[in-house]
Amino acid sequence: MADDLVIRGVLKDDYQQWRVLWDGYNAFYGREGKTALPDHVIDLTWSRFFDRYEPMQAFVAERAGQLLGLAHILFHRSTITVESSCYLQDLFTSKPARGSGIGAALIAEVYRFAERAGTKKVYWQTHETNSASMRLYDKVAERSGFIVYRKFLGHE
Repeated sequence: MADDLVIRGVLKDDYQQWRVLWDGYNAFYGREGKTALPDHVIDLTWSRFFDRYEPMQAFVAERAGQLLGLAHILFHRSTITVESSCYLQDLFTSKPARGSGIGAALIAEVYRFAERAGTKKVYWQTHETNSASMRLYDKVAERSGFIVYRKFLGHE
């Protein structure tokens, strides 16, 4: 990772570059074209990052004015701890910047932010086919062994 990489909270002026990264992240997970997120969902997500009553935060990796990666987190209560947990919901690095330490730098900033917030656990999930990212994750965290189940309710 180069010394000129800056990890920081997202700013309202970042929207255009953030949106390119966000669209890339969603495309990576098959949410593009007919399955793309509706604009009203994207707009609401963006607005939540700037609402102090929302438990969400967004970080970006920037080099020379160019956003190269993003991380979105949310805090939530737990039935087994006093402290809230920090869920790293989204982590993405632009394709040309992959392998340059940006993902690790974003995760490290999430760890620092969560620790300052009094959280004792940061966790996330990834798709079982995301082997490139899992090589990083195996270095910076431990696998929980849990398998995620889900059921979509109502209309999608």
